[in-house]
Amino acid sequence: MPEKTEGDHHALAVHEVVLVLGTDTEHGLTDEEATARLARHGPNVLPSAAGSGSLRRLLRQFHNPLIYVLVAAGVVTLLLAEYVDSAVIFGVVLVNAVVGFLQESRAEAALDALRAMVRTQARVLRAGRQRQVSSDVVVPGDVVLVEAGEKVPADLRLVSAAELRADESALTGESLPVRKDELVVPVDTPVADRRNLLYSGTLLTGGTAVGVAVATGAETELGRIHRLVGGAQVLDTPLTVKLARFSRLLTVAILLLAAVTFAIGVARGQNAGETFTAAVALAVGAIPEGLPAAVTITLAIGVSRMARRRAVIRRLPAVETLGSTTVICTDKTGTLTENQMTVQVLWTPQGRYEVSGAGYAPTGEIRAAGGGAAPTGEGALRWSLLAGVACNDARLDEQDGRWVVLGDPTEGAMLVAGAKAGLPASDVAAELPRVAAIPFTSERQFMATLHDSPGGRVVLVKGAVERVVEWSGSALRPDGSTGPLDAPAVLAAAHELAAEGLRVLATAMRPVGPTDALAEDELAGDLVFTGLHAMLDPPRAAAAAAVRSCHKAGIEVKMITGDHLATASAIARRLGLLRAEPGPGDVLTGTDLAVLPAGELPAAVRRASVFARVSPEQKLRLVEALQADGQVVAMTGDGVNDAPALRQANIGVAMGRSGTEVAKEAADVVLTDDDFATIEKAVAEGRGVFANLTKFITWTLPTNAAEGLVILVAIVLGSALPILPSQILWINMTTAVFLGLTLAFEPREPGIMDRPPRDPGQPLLTVALVVRVLLVSALLVVGAWWLFEWELSGGAELAQARTAAVNLFVTVMAFYLFSCRSLTRSPWRLGLFSNRWLIGGVLVQALGQLALTYVPVMNDLFRTAPIGGQSWLRILGIAVVVSAIVALDKRFGRFGRRLG
Repeated sequence: MPEKTEGDHHALAVHEVVLVLGTDTEHGLTDEEATARLARHGPNVLPSAAGSGSLRRLLRQFHNPLIYVLVAAGVVTLLLAEYVDSAVIFGVVLVNAVVGFLQESRAEAALDALRAMVRTQARVLRAGRQRQVSSDVVVPGDVVLVEAGEKVPADLRLVSAAELRADESALTGESLPVRKDELVVPVDTPVADRRNLLYSGTLLTGGTAVGVAVATGAETELGRIHRLVGGAQVLDTPLTVKLARFSRLLTVAILLLAAVTFAIGVARGQNAGETFTAAVALAVGAIPEGLPAAVTITLAIGVSRMARRRAVIRRLPAVETLGSTTVICTDKTGTLTENQMTVQVLWTPQGRYEVSGAGYAPTGEIRAAGGGAAPTGEGALRWSLLAGVACNDARLDEQDGRWVVLGDPTEGAMLVAGAKAGLPASDVAAELPRVAAIPFTSERQFMATLHDSPGGRVVLVKGAVERVVEWSGSALRPDGSTGPLDAPAVLAAAHELAAEGLRVLATAMRPVGPTDALAEDELAGDLVFTGLHAMLDPPRAAAAAAVRSCHKAGIEVKMITGDHLATASAIARRLGLLRAEPGPGDVLTGTDLAVLPAGELPAAVRRASVFARVSPEQKLRLVEALQADGQVVAMTGDGVNDAPALRQANIGVAMGRSGTEVAKEAADVVLTDDDFATIEKAVAEGRGVFANLTKFITWTLPTNAAEGLVILVAIVLGSALPILPSQILWINMTTAVFLGLTLAFEPREPGIMDRPPRDPGQPLLTVALVVRVLLVSALLVVGAWWLFEWELSGGAELAQARTAAVNLFVTVMAFYLFSCRSLTRSPWRLGLFSNRWLIGGVLVQALGQLALTYVPVMNDLFRTAPIGGQSWLRILGIAVVVSAIVALDKRFGRFGRRLG
């Protein structure tokens, strides 16, 4: 057996704990000692991480290789007195930085709001007197008094407890309140089973207690999890990794191309200054200035769409990460389930009855297992329901349109079952006013209440099946008469219900005289058995369908919970996560994981679908094992115990309604409806976001590449530049805003959730994408040079020939934009007006081109000149030819198919 240490307070007797902590259970600490300990241990609060300042957040927006090149190009053009070019370049850089800064600032503000927590109060003994103090001044050794409805202010070793129950679901994942007492437990008892400890931040649902504070602040179990959250690595998202790699590759290629251009020009004896200007123009032209803004805006649109689907995104790249997800690790309680205990089956000696409805809303009905109506009258079913409602200390209440239970969730479930049968608690209390009660204890294993009734007094009992059956001498019949009790049949029915993952309680009654009192020693053997209540925290209505959709989309779903194995397996079977008869290794417990060799962990994690009774450290270890296996992991949860894994996962998803502040702070996404089905919808939106980003990159790169190649060809041939730097910036910025960004509004293509997830190792620039980009770039270069030379040979001025080339670039990109609405399908199959932003953008761009061509001020600024109708016909003809070639590539080319 492991050796005890001073920190193992659960394994020490109360007097040993008092001795170790130097306190007194009768008088508590003195004021002087409490002050000294507060100075020594610090306030009873969790340490907060320092956030980034505004200046650092702003400077971070410039940390991108493409931005570095743009800034350098802006400085060079400024030194060369090209003030219009320089102003446009710096304007682009500034707009990108401001957009990114505002997005991050909003995220920080949301995080600050999540951190704002209401300070709780605590009752302590100080110098022999009971005092109410702020929870942040509680110190180790303080004697703390707690009762039902209060939040525990520190980790407490119980000194005494009366009918104490604590809701530890947020910390351990246990779905039911845990009964607590002061008895010593073995040193190696897991955290979730240390019944003599109360944990900071958990809520008491029943009873009263006195305890000694054994840990405060960062040293509590909550603080230990907080440290795990802080130590968990915040991973770059797949999108940020790919964009960073793409940006570095593109930057190197652009700089090399510019250097080669300058070297060729000087070697040919061309003016060094003009050649340098041309090289700068090439660099500026080849840089997709609109890409950073396009990424931000596309992600922001994804954020807006997800918000409408009840998923609030805290970090922009998280939108795309959801679309990259290959494995979803989900908590059970409150995520896959309602986190509201619900009676699903009632059983009496006459048969089984199904109860419809889920959660605490008193809507539903009770029907016989064969589908017939449940019997009414004074029989066993009615009295079983009456016992569940009247022998009950919970309260059902409607708050802000939601039904909540004040008290034990199990008792709340019985209240709801009674209400569904037309027996609301208020009516039952009026019909059967309570006279006396015997409270439930773990030793007694039942609760009994005495009530007045029109026919005399009656005792109602609910409790453990074995105890109620043992104390029952008969059973109630449908007509209200009593008959012999078939105890083996009752126990067999209870066992069958428990095998379904249901928690089973038994009910009984006993008529007594009009003046009889409630005496426990008179109940044994004289109770009349009435029935069984079988309950479960039920799966959410849409969860099973969402799991099936994820499987269809090639996404694995794994349940990771701190709850018991039987409960987790039952829910998993209902959701389709487990087969009816699970195979070896399909289900693992925390104990299994603890003894599993490190080398066997990846294979075991890959196989298993359900992990039960796991600790926060094990949840974190499971996520790390999946990531080491190359998976993109989304982790969902609502409790404090989920926070480290939420932080470590590629995408952390917290519950907005039931989730703890710690979980929300660690997550990237918060679900406002707490529904697992929302994750599946968010994944679909994420895939759509990445598809739209790919479409934008496929659309914009040919322009940039062609602009650079046109200048390179001009230098090699010693010819005049077909397009000038200022004209290149006009093309890049106007088309990016009015044409390219409209792709961000493109609806999701059908069947996006019928495909497997993208390979996490697949680069942003796939072979298929490069081929498509090179094809369109080559067509643009050839078309622009042919048109430029044709215009000059036809007697056009240099400014007119350049204007024709500029308009050709824009017209081809407008035609190509429609093609990029789908990388594999004909755009006409999508519906011409399914993206009205795109139609509007093309019209605005057309007006801009007319202004560039025919407005004198624009002619002066951009060195353009009016062109005739014949030039426009040639431009449109080339654009049609390019579109036809791209369409043929889509239809017959293998690269077109691979792009999809």
